[in-house]
Amino acid sequence: MTKIGVLGAGGRMGKMIIAEIAAGGKQDKIQLGAAVEQTDSEHLGNDVADGVKITTDVDAAFDACDVLIDFTAPDACAAHAGLAAKHGKPLVVGTTGLSKVEEEALIAAAKTTPVFYTANMSIGVNLLLALVEQAAAKLDETFDIEIFEAHHRHKVDAPSGTALAVARAAAKGRNVKLDESLVYHVPSVGPRRTGAIGMTVSRGGDIVGEHKVTFVGLGERLELTHRATDRAIFAKGAVKAALWLKDQPAGLYSMHNVLDK
Repeated sequence: MTKIGVLGAGGRMGKMIIAEIAAGGKQDKIQLGAAVEQTDSEHLGNDVADGVKITTDVDAAFDACDVLIDFTAPDACAAHAGLAAKHGKPLVVGTTGLSKVEEEALIAAAKTTPVFYTANMSIGVNLLLALVEQAAAKLDETFDIEIFEAHHRHKVDAPSGTALAVARAAAKGRNVKLDESLVYHVPSVGPRRTGAIGMTVSRGGDIVGEHKVTFVGLGERLELTHRATDRAIFAKGAVKAALWLKDQPAGLYSMHNVLDK
């Protein structure tokens, strides 16, 4: 039986992951091993599974579990990466909006324990990234690249981590540097710069997630779109990643590795 710990158990994604673990129970031979929240959480002490309550004891969670899933905040995620290395436990990171410093914390932890990090847990989104890279490699600069992303009104980071991952895939396919190519669409004057990768962001209502990439050529255009309509896909992807990661050696992995197994 694989014991999975959930860091950020009181959040929207944390609750969905706990539900996914419960649903997968006997079939996948998994169970919730620990549930952790920050010290000021209103969810502390809540029963979330047989014998498991939400606590603040992160060290105990790493001791008790075979693999942990993190959907918290960037600074907390970096601290959890350090604990994963300390305890030698696999860590699945679904937290987005990480800075370079926080991403470096994951890279450092991955030298001693397996760490899974992706901008989006959806299998469909990760296939979208592969398709964008392939299309960008085949279509030259006569095709302008435009990225549109939309999320619910409560999302903190903009653009989303997934939108940036899409932009990185396009830049990799074009063999260009993203920081020199990415352009955010704000009021401006003048024609579009050749080779630019355009980004437009929308926030509103309860949109789960939408990412659309358009390659606009002369007389034709190619559109690649992914729409998430149920957040359960992210919980399913996180649990799938956790079950795969627990058997891997130290290293930094992504959904690309899981899909290529």
